[in-house]
Amino acid sequence: MNWDALDFAVFGSMFAVVVFVFMLVRSRSSNSSYRFAAAIALAAAFILTWVNGAVGIIGNENNDANLMFFGVLAVGAIGSIIARGRTREMAYALYATAASQALVAAIAIVGDMGSEGPAWPKDLLVMTAFFVALWVVSARLFQKAAG
Repeated sequence: MNWDALDFAVFGSMFAVVVFVFMLVRSRSSNSSYRFAAAIALAAAFILTWVNGAVGIIGNENNDANLMFFGVLAVGAIGSIIARGRTREMAYALYATAASQALVAAIAIVGDMGSEGPAWPKDLLVMTAFFVALWVVSARLFQKAAG
């Protein structure tokens, strides 16, 4: 894989956004469960964006079905904005994000949207399980922070 200047700029920008948001979270709460939950959610969003953009999750990076994953990120972002950082509501937002991640996989499998991939649908199922687990762990930590 040969990176060019644009790849480094995109990666750096994404990383800067994640660090900035985590620093905001860190300044809002001293609760370690809350901070860890936010770190996991931010890491999951970062990894999902990077993997999806670099190699694609459904089929390959040129498959337009991969755009559905931006909907997953939108569910998490909009849910977090609505929650305004409140722990219980953040947990609900992350559970909704996990559900939307699973829904994207179900739509892709039922629609046979990634059949050009060499390990279809195994690769999608593994990635979905990984991300759903991250979203759920984050949600559980937010619940723990809520008491």
